[in-house]
Amino acid sequence: MRIKSIQVTNLFEKHYRKLSKRVKEQAHEKELVFRADPFDSTLRTHKLHGKDKDAYAFSVNYSCRVKFVFLDEESVLFLDIGSHDVYS
Repeated sequence: MRIKSIQVTNLFEKHYRKLSKRVKEQAHEKELVFRADPFDSTLRTHKLHGKDKDAYAFSVNYSCRVKFVFLDEESVLFLDIGSHDVYS
């Protein structure tokens, strides 16, 4: 599965702007991997539970995650980025 379109929420943009330059670089690298294969093992993509049962998350680094939903097979919406707080 290849991702052709990524949209972002205002919340994602707000939290992304607050990230350090280094984490932004890591996020960009992971986005390239994500576009090629959203379930690549290096991303540690996983389905969320509870109120976020329709969402997924992948790891940017040890402490940073991107929460997202699939809009269709080729497009996703990035909901939030940050620490494990993105799950709440």
